[in-house]
Amino acid sequence: MTRVLATTLPLAGADSIGIAGERAICDRRGVLYFPELRLLTVSDLHLEKGSSLARRGTLIPPYDTGATLLRLQAVIADYQPAIVISLGDSFHDGGGAARMHSSFRERLEGLMAGRDWFWVAGNHDPDAPADLPGETVRELAIGSLVFRHEPSAVRVEGEISGHLHPCARIVQRGRSVRRRCFAGDGGRMIMPAFGAYTGSLNVLDRAYAGLFRRETLMAYMLGTERIFAISRSMLRPG
Repeated sequence: MTRVLATTLPLAGADSIGIAGERAICDRRGVLYFPELRLLTVSDLHLEKGSSLARRGTLIPPYDTGATLLRLQAVIADYQPAIVISLGDSFHDGGGAARMHSSFRERLEGLMAGRDWFWVAGNHDPDAPADLPGETVRELAIGSLVFRHEPSAVRVEGEISGHLHPCARIVQRGRSVRRRCFAGDGGRMIMPAFGAYTGSLNVLDRAYAGLFRRETLMAYMLGTERIFAISRSMLRPG
């Protein structure tokens, strides 16, 4: 598949879906791409989570930022977007950008070069990241879509958000499978967390109560090779 086709057709392992009348490519790596807008959105990178935990006395391997950026680099190389929106909690805390190793900063700035880049403010990173390009916004409206970090309690058609780190669980032939997922009902979408050190919350948890139309809720589970579209009736708690 050529680079030109990659911006208009789903790549292997991705599916086309509709959100409030806009066509989106739902990628198994956890990003959404809107081909008519040349817009890529990703959520909850939580860069520098490892160093944030280390400052609080919890020592874990400090490889999360490098791993997350490598995955993001591959996605951007495939889609070549003109616009990138990072939907909040891009850094695990307000000082994360300042703590980034220079090599990671250079890699991130290379990904940002030549495209419009928006940092949506999150609850972990409410302020603009230190000394990085791009524009920081509370929310962003483009076409029929509205991008924000936390899903609004009052329903907004076309809303794309993150924050809740959705996952889905199904049971088939006695085997339980639990994976990160996109959660949507055709009118709004909550994106999975992209960061290497992020957890997840089942879409049947009460935190999602009232956010989706029950009859049209779908979980788009991230598989190793493809996206699996799972209806509400197949979902299980836990």
